[in-house]
Amino acid sequence: MRLLIVEDEHLAAKRLSQMIKHIQPAAELCAVCDSVEDTVQWLQNNQHPDLAFFDIQLGDGISFDIFEHLSPEFPIIFTTAYDQYAIQAFKVNSLDYLLKPISEQELKQAIDKFLKQQKPKLASINEAIFNAGKLLEQQNYKTRYLIKVGEHLRMVDTKEISFFYSEDKSTFLRTKQGNCYALDQSLDQYEIQVNPSEFHRISRKFLIHISAIDDIIAYSNSRLKLKLKGMDQNDEVIVSRERVKEFKNWLENEAV
Repeated sequence: MRLLIVEDEHLAAKRLSQMIKHIQPAAELCAVCDSVEDTVQWLQNNQHPDLAFFDIQLGDGISFDIFEHLSPEFPIIFTTAYDQYAIQAFKVNSLDYLLKPISEQELKQAIDKFLKQQKPKLASINEAIFNAGKLLEQQNYKTRYLIKVGEHLRMVDTKEISFFYSEDKSTFLRTKQGNCYALDQSLDQYEIQVNPSEFHRISRKFLIHISAIDDIIAYSNSRLKLKLKGMDQNDEVIVSRERVKEFKNWLENEAV
């Protein structure tokens, strides 16, 4: 069985491949692609796999963008951190999905299901992917947050936010005016709540708003240093080296 993994988080891809190897030792991992562009290029130049695992949100778009360039000739199991609303897009279209963080038991069940079923008709796969993609496009992103400040509640519009960040196992947001508020969810959860055309994850620590960028500076080790509205003078906002390419793509695609 030949497999393809599409995942932009190196550790997540490594963990998934290790679990697959444990469940199916004879499985051959053909490639690990980390973007829409790389996946399209690989599929156009290589024999298609027997089964693929596609992360939904990639650095240069969502994996459904891949199917604007080609039609899949293989079954796909989507891996996703999306909320329950978006997951309905997969359920109603009979697409297989695994909710992150992926457990080995759920992964085994998904692979066993694939091995037991007959090869589905390609037309059915394409139609299901198209319909699920349309439903995902309709997802309502958060436009404001209700935040507790002492004994008070404050509404913060997402357009006011300069960046979300994590520190000491806690999550915060900083407004463009420099106000800082503690939050009660992980940075990963906020990343899937906001519009990816406005917000971008530049590192494990920072999720930034495009309109908050004041300056972009070349930095050591092929990284980028950002100056953002509302930053504290002690803040150091760095685009990690492995995310520089996708960050530039996001700026080119989304900047107006």
